[in-house]
Amino acid sequence: MVTTLRITTRNARFQQLGTLLTNRTKRGRAGEFLVQGVRPISMAVEHGWTVRTLLYDAEARLSDWAQGLLRSTGAELVAMAPALLAELAEKQDGTVELLAVVEMPPDDLSRVAAGPSFLGVVFDRPTQPGNIGAIARSADAFGAQALITTGHAADAYDPRSVRASTGSLFAVPVVRSPSHREVMTWVQAQRDAGLPLVVVATDEHGDLDAADHDLTAPTLLLTGNETAGLSRAWLDAADVVVRIPMAGSASSLNASNAAAIVLYEAHRQRAAAGRPG
Repeated sequence: MVTTLRITTRNARFQQLGTLLTNRTKRGRAGEFLVQGVRPISMAVEHGWTVRTLLYDAEARLSDWAQGLLRSTGAELVAMAPALLAELAEKQDGTVELLAVVEMPPDDLSRVAAGPSFLGVVFDRPTQPGNIGAIARSADAFGAQALITTGHAADAYDPRSVRASTGSLFAVPVVRSPSHREVMTWVQAQRDAGLPLVVVATDEHGDLDAADHDLTAPTLLLTGNETAGLSRAWLDAADVVVRIPMAGSASSLNASNAAAIVLYEAHRQRAAAGRPG
């Protein structure tokens, strides 16, 4: 285990690391993002993501978990003053022993593997990074194989999204696509290859309840922007539009909650049919 750098002041390298927290453009140019927490970092390693740098507390006695990572990942090792490490982790109490700088994968729809049991989610124009992470977590929990964000959207690699996913970002491919057009080109390619992929939109004015539609076929679920819902283009592209029946005075659900409900319904139907995915 060889430490290649020590950071004890807010020097140029520290400033560069800080931009990974706050500056989406610079995060994208660098092609890397910050990850904190035992489970998220462990899942990144387990699922084969490239860890470029490990930042650790230069003054603490590190856990066996942290020491194992420092020895085994092959990443650049940077010892940091604890207060600076806590600042990068956005932790007020200062209890951080390790942060990882992880390489972003390409935003390429070829990362989405579609098959007979395919279940994927499109999140159209999300504005809240936390909702992206929350949907990634639900997708992972209910057996979906991909999450795609489309349009002018919040960043899946924003620290708020990464934290909200609790590591599921590394288990479920999350791909950012410029618009519905690229995704529908991918959908058509799957259909041309013989996969009967069904595009299912969710909207409060849907034609039928989600529970009344067969979600056991290969399915791409569409969830809309937190305020405006799905774009007209996505509603037109959908094969069917389903709704979530509600009681009470609420007029709508949070986007991540709505996605979780329909993902659960798909999982329930598939389990009942003996095809859990």
